[in-house]
Amino acid sequence: MRYRSTWGNATIINTELIANNVMKIQLTPENGVKNFTVGSHIDVSILINGVTEIRSYSLVGQYQQKKPYTIAVKRLPSSRGGSNYMWSLKRGNQIKISQPTNHFELKYNANDYLLIAGGIGITPILGMAEQLCSRKDISLRMLYLGKNKEEMPFTEHLKTLLGDRLELHYSDESGYFDVNKLNTLANNQTHIYLCGPLLLMNSVRKAWEANPFENTHLHFETFGASGLFAPQNFKVKIPRFNKELVVGENQTLLQALEEEDLEIMYDCKKGECGLCQVNIIEYTGDIDHRDLFFSEEEKSKNSKMCACVSRVANGHVVIDTAYRSNI
Repeated sequence: MRYRSTWGNATIINTELIANNVMKIQLTPENGVKNFTVGSHIDVSILINGVTEIRSYSLVGQYQQKKPYTIAVKRLPSSRGGSNYMWSLKRGNQIKISQPTNHFELKYNANDYLLIAGGIGITPILGMAEQLCSRKDISLRMLYLGKNKEEMPFTEHLKTLLGDRLELHYSDESGYFDVNKLNTLANNQTHIYLCGPLLLMNSVRKAWEANPFENTHLHFETFGASGLFAPQNFKVKIPRFNKELVVGENQTLLQALEEEDLEIMYDCKKGECGLCQVNIIEYTGDIDHRDLFFSEEEKSKNSKMCACVSRVANGHVVIDTAYRSNI
């Protein structure tokens, strides 16, 4: 049960490999490119094993009249098929996309900005850097982290754009970034805009909350839903309906429930809104919370999980669905 958006056909204009495992895709909607603000994304309808699924991709850069939309897709080994599908697209192919939506809006009333991008999380952040770099009345810094130089797109553009306001961090050379360094990069006036892997975002959020900074100054966008464990099959029991099912490694709990006609409410499918949360009655193994809806304290209790992204590792789970279509 999803609440959403206006859809239309779009044509692939160009594809280009711009970094190791990163493909830039340009596309034009049949009803024309719509004006969008930096931080916006489009939803894309894709086909995986004959099943229609939705993936969200940030629009790269700023809106330019009569220019196609640009997205960048990283091919992931743990992908459930979305990145492989997007990588298979060729010039002239048609796909269904939504109109641009922005849940990661850049606010212009701050005097101090710190942009943080991890890996492919650069896609919504790039346009923000372009938008802010010319302003003389603000302080702007950007931190761009990745595994290595070869897997980090747009670095040359950012060097030209930001100069010494850009800090690049390669974990293969310097190890993992010490998030405590935020103390030297930010103050209680700083607004942080953050996008990257879940581990990075959780680490930054913990460091931010441990300092006397304003929580409302931390803005983030989830980009995919990587977890602490590699995806694996896990069993789920729903006593209320006398159901037992197996969630495949390339499947979400939400999808498995829907296949059993146990429809629950959902919207974002990215672990942000919390509509698809289910109650955990008991479990073995580890609950791999991949959402950004629950706080760290709530996650530690393991009493609820977001069905759209979170999983179980090395065990099983007994749940009760929080929202049911037949109530």
